[in-house]
Amino acid sequence: MKVSTSKVVASRRSVQGSGASRRLRRSGKVPGIVYGGTTAPVSIEMDHNPIFLSLKAEAFHSSILSLELDGQAEQVLLRDFQMHPYKAQVLHVDFQRIDVNAKLHTKVPLHFVGQENSPAVKLEAAIVSHILNELEVSCLPKDLPSFLEVDLSGLSLSHPVHVSNIKVPAGVSLVLHGQTDPVVATASKAGGAEPVVDTSSQTAAPAAAPAKS
Repeated sequence: MKVSTSKVVASRRSVQGSGASRRLRRSGKVPGIVYGGTTAPVSIEMDHNPIFLSLKAEAFHSSILSLELDGQAEQVLLRDFQMHPYKAQVLHVDFQRIDVNAKLHTKVPLHFVGQENSPAVKLEAAIVSHILNELEVSCLPKDLPSFLEVDLSGLSLSHPVHVSNIKVPAGVSLVLHGQTDPVVATASKAGGAEPVVDTSSQTAAPAAAPAKS
């Protein structure tokens, strides 16, 4: 899985403030910011329609992007964006600069394959539930995968798929935030009880403190 690089064209934004941002949006532009590294944050503006279409692509959210700012290209990651609550309008976009020699932490989507060949589906006609749809990874920018593939061909009612069942590319490590081996997908009988998931490999939640008298 190679890194998919997309291009974003932007220019510096000289006028800031909520009023300036509203005028910018009315003119078909999107305000944003680029931050990180040793360079000071830069306020930017972009044409609305290209960035709106780019945000519809899954890879745009988990790939290294080439940001062309006033003719100068630099590598960035999409870190945040805001949408209008009911209009198809992007309100603001945040990008973070990437150091090619420093590891980054970001989330990548999970792509599920092999479900139709699993014992859960073939033998039990079970319903498959995806417990996780993305995982956080740590790696150098050159090793960042656009997604991680999850093979569900071994899924059964009594054997859910765990993070440890995912093949992770070389140079990439998973960031699990204290969980040992989270469940990624389970299977259950249609109309039946929820599957009993073995969580013994996951970190138990701390017991509640006794109430003070």
